[in-house]
Amino acid sequence: MAKDTRERILAAALRLFSENGYAGTNIRELTASLGMVKSSIYKHFESKEEIWDTLLDEMIAYYGARFGSPERLPPVPDTPEGLVEMTMRLVDFTVHDEKVIMTRKLLTIEQFRDDRARDLATKHFLTGLKEMFTPIFAGMMDRGLLRRDDPAMLAFAYTAPISALIHLCDREPEKAPEAIRQIEAFSRHFVSVYGLMENE
Repeated sequence: MAKDTRERILAAALRLFSENGYAGTNIRELTASLGMVKSSIYKHFESKEEIWDTLLDEMIAYYGARFGSPERLPPVPDTPEGLVEMTMRLVDFTVHDEKVIMTRKLLTIEQFRDDRARDLATKHFLTGLKEMFTPIFAGMMDRGLLRRDDPAMLAFAYTAPISALIHLCDREPEKAPEAIRQIEAFSRHFVSVYGLMENE
């Protein structure tokens, strides 16, 4: 029961922080949204700051387990087409998972206030994707599936436009279907330029 209450508090905090920011959310609003009193919150968390830190820890673990990370890499695709399929699975998750959407919004809002949010925004919006795809591309090159090139530069060139289109989905959700089509078209173009068939 205590664990369920704790999870309810964190879920409500994520929603409110992503909508109003950290400074724009107070414990009174959080408790009201849950139908609780302040003392109930303090049985689980000592402060709003502890809720914030715990929420970030949980979202890092949630994202890493479902999307992947430099420490938890998806398997190297067996074919160039497999890269497209893997990319679109990851995009589908990150564009449609409500927790991930709210976390991206939260980091976008808070990156200018909180150093940890800033570092996580940099990791999740830029460096982490590059670090994740660098060994994937190196592995595909070793298997003869991609033309030999600098895998880190290819990873940067591949992930930056995809990340930009995902942010477009956050700002203008009505454009998400077209953005997803553009990502797939871009991924297929990348494969057509850098991919190698077995007889090449």
